[in-house]
Amino acid sequence: MSDTAADTVLFVDDEPDVRLAAQQTLDLAGWRVVLCSSVAEARAALGPDFPGIVVSDVRMPGEDGLALLDHVTALDRDLPMVLITGHGDVPMAVEAMRAGAYDFIEKPYRAERLTGTVARAMDKRRLVLENRALRRALGAADVIESRLLGQSPAIREVRRMVAAAAAVDADVLITGETGTGKEVVARCIHEASNRRNGRFVPLNCGAMPEAMIESELFGHEAGSFTGATGRRIGKLEHASGGTLFLDEIESMPLALQVRLLRALQERCIERLGSNTAIPLDLRVVAATKVDLRKAADDGEFREDLYYRLDVLALSLPPLRSRGDDIVLLFRHFVLDAAARYGREAPPLPPDLAARLIGHRWPGNVRELRNAAERFVLLDGRAPVAPGDAGGGGDGEGVAGGVGVSLPERVAAFEKALIARSLADNRGDMIRAAHDLGVPRKTLYDKLRKYDLDRASFALGENPE
Repeated sequence: MSDTAADTVLFVDDEPDVRLAAQQTLDLAGWRVVLCSSVAEARAALGPDFPGIVVSDVRMPGEDGLALLDHVTALDRDLPMVLITGHGDVPMAVEAMRAGAYDFIEKPYRAERLTGTVARAMDKRRLVLENRALRRALGAADVIESRLLGQSPAIREVRRMVAAAAAVDADVLITGETGTGKEVVARCIHEASNRRNGRFVPLNCGAMPEAMIESELFGHEAGSFTGATGRRIGKLEHASGGTLFLDEIESMPLALQVRLLRALQERCIERLGSNTAIPLDLRVVAATKVDLRKAADDGEFREDLYYRLDVLALSLPPLRSRGDDIVLLFRHFVLDAAARYGREAPPLPPDLAARLIGHRWPGNVRELRNAAERFVLLDGRAPVAPGDAGGGGDGEGVAGGVGVSLPERVAAFEKALIARSLADNRGDMIRAAHDLGVPRKTLYDKLRKYDLDRASFALGENPE
């Protein structure tokens, strides 16, 4: 059964025998039953996306079924509520249907009458929940697609994993080289999740002095240490209801990792200088540029904290493995920089694609963005990557480009793609040919044509 399936009947009646009879009837029909003896109990069990319907007697001591109807319609107008009435209450029940009740059942009723009404109401609820889930999924897809640009298999897999992580409330561990966009992915997960209305609270563990990071995470009370002149709310508490992003988690001191582990396990903290437990409702997304599994094996990171964070693991690809996405991203960053700086976007040189794809981009997306900004600020005259020559005028600033024929441009682009694949596969011709989608003989012919030496790529280097 899907997460959006409606299968629960909340049955409210103050008489134990009536509740027991209803439970037996509804259990036999295959529904999950939640029994409540009062309106107060029912209120506590309900939420906006309650996975089922409400069936309630009208006449009960204290608050009656009509009071519960008011609560249900205010909470979720699409949550069906069926009223059980006595013979003299039928006119009142009809008015209640005008006010939002789904249907009413008159006492005494046959089991078939109850199950038939519940089945119809449940079908309606199921359709409502499925439509809501679809709208949320489409909204999440829009958020993810707009932030994680590209069509390479690598970035498509990242988008799939981000959507999967956003759909649940588990902690996430993101691994990737510097500049691959770990915080962007963390924000995507937050904004596509049901925590989107809560705070996204980032903390770079590597940028905080060791003496301050405990107070920054857990907060403190006035007088808890020298210089603590007032109460401070820590990042964990501040993120409650939303998402806490812990970047460079590998930099957190080992002693503090123990306390973080306890907070994540118990979802509860105490501020420094306080004995009062503060409950937390948050998701933690941690990011690292190192292999935390190896760091744990080497005693540089707590193994128990690693396993606690590694509920959902997401690995970000380096930019050099994303092929044509590099050109697409560069164009995007150029347009973005031109809009922010109020400049005209310079025309892109003809051989730009080959230059972009041929560079290894050790700084990844961050380096590419900076190159695009320089390109805009210097009117296309800035070198795009190390080794490029600054150009002359007329927007031909990257390695010239004036007078370059179409076959020459195609050849430069093809050579860069082959070099990139060989570097990524450390000179392995079988894997490179598979990645490029060509026979090995064709790849050998291309190496001779472009004077590329396979051995020079064995260490992952790119002579280009």
